[in-house]
Amino acid sequence: MTVVGVLNVAVAMLLFVSLAGCDILPGRARARAQRDTPQAQTAAFHALYDQQCAGCHGRDGRLGAARPLNDPVYLALVPSERVRHVIAQGLPGTAQPAFALSAGGSLTDEQIESLVQGLQASWSRPDVLRGDGVPPYAAPLGDPERGSIVFAAACANCHGADGGGGPKARSIVDPSYLALVSDQHLRTTVIAGRADLGMPDWRGQIPGRALSPADISNVVAWLVTKRTPVPGRPGGS
Repeated sequence: MTVVGVLNVAVAMLLFVSLAGCDILPGRARARAQRDTPQAQTAAFHALYDQQCAGCHGRDGRLGAARPLNDPVYLALVPSERVRHVIAQGLPGTAQPAFALSAGGSLTDEQIESLVQGLQASWSRPDVLRGDGVPPYAAPLGDPERGSIVFAAACANCHGADGGGGPKARSIVDPSYLALVSDQHLRTTVIAGRADLGMPDWRGQIPGRALSPADISNVVAWLVTKRTPVPGRPGGS
């Protein structure tokens, strides 16, 4: 081979390597575009969800042991940053583990972000509130005595007069249940309900009117008084 031929081969090899490094070889650009499409992102979310979340929150985000995530009202209520924090850091004193690598879990920041964005993209619904104002996601506990009145009006029909269970729903004051959930979980459930179990959100618990923010804080405070202290369990949310 002549010197010119050797140089031509060398130039061709360098061009091949540079194209490979730039990710623009024939077919490579197409594969990358496919990875970045919304469909591919959605598929990645569902794969992560099935592996990491479905065991507690249900295969389709509903009817699991834990709160349903396939719930537009819940997704409209809870700030994305809060969802991100709970996935990454968990909730001490509850059954929610930490998934971030930095917290001893198995998910990267990118995977956690995929879950956060995927929940909204897959299961939120912009019209779910129909112009109704959402009560504050977080708020201080209210007055337990007033909360007992709210419970009688809004909850006793399903959960029983004392909260110990009724014809339509199980006990809401069961010590094991209250030991496993935070104050914020109770508040979130009062506001968002449990659509997968037939529990209405804050707008449908008293015929003719929605629960006010004060009603919600008060009834949560009443529920908290029913919790048996558990050694080592952090208080609050």
